[in-house]
Amino acid sequence: MNPEDHLTAAADLLRAEATGQQISLLTLRHPEMDMDDAYGIQNAIYRAKVAGGRKVIGWKIGLTSKAMQYALNIDIPDSGILFDNMLFAHGARVPAGRFIQPRVEAEIAFVMKHSLAGGEVTRADVLAATDYVAPSIEILDTRIQRVDPATGQTRKVFDTISDNAANAGVVLGRKRHGVEAFDLRWVGAITSRDGQVEETGLGAGVLNDPVESVVWLARRMAHYGQAIEPGQIILSGSFIRPIECPPGSTIHADFGAFGDVDIAFA
Repeated sequence: MNPEDHLTAAADLLRAEATGQQISLLTLRHPEMDMDDAYGIQNAIYRAKVAGGRKVIGWKIGLTSKAMQYALNIDIPDSGILFDNMLFAHGARVPAGRFIQPRVEAEIAFVMKHSLAGGEVTRADVLAATDYVAPSIEILDTRIQRVDPATGQTRKVFDTISDNAANAGVVLGRKRHGVEAFDLRWVGAITSRDGQVEETGLGAGVLNDPVESVVWLARRMAHYGQAIEPGQIILSGSFIRPIECPPGSTIHADFGAFGDVDIAFA
């Protein structure tokens, strides 16, 4: 793909977000596309949103669990950008029509007090740069069809990365903790929809330790000349499978002593 292709794909994805009408798979349109193309499209979306007045409030890390990596036949995570209009309050209700096919995941969020930059970022650097950690829910959406109706081909990782890693929203719980107050590998969540338990999991499912997920993100961002900035929220990756959220869904993620998070969909 060339830069013009990146801009065209980004414009199509932005239109899909605005209209609620999904586009076809980019990997069908551009079978030659690779990881750099996918992040090139994501970066074009970033530039367009910032030019339109949006502000970056953080980053999400996806595909951190072995189960999801095996499902997509990849061996590395991906990342996406959190914008200011994606932040929802604990207990909020998402307006009808805001998303196309929303799903949720339970995650541990890091909020940073110092910047993180460079390809040599270490675990100690992440701990020193973190202001606090909190329970969170990530809201996923897809501006690209999950399955092409004509061929049956499913989305590939390049489609997902292009689509801002399927990122759509973030909800932070009210509790905040020092980054070393808990062994984050053992922080888990019981996630329920409409009062019924749908998924459970532990932080260790995120690259063995959520701190290592933030290390990976800082190093990946260095490859693209980016850095994690003070005050930004980092969603370290899900340790549960995505939960579908049709209209009327109420989601409760119970992290035990770590806290809880609620979100509902009109």
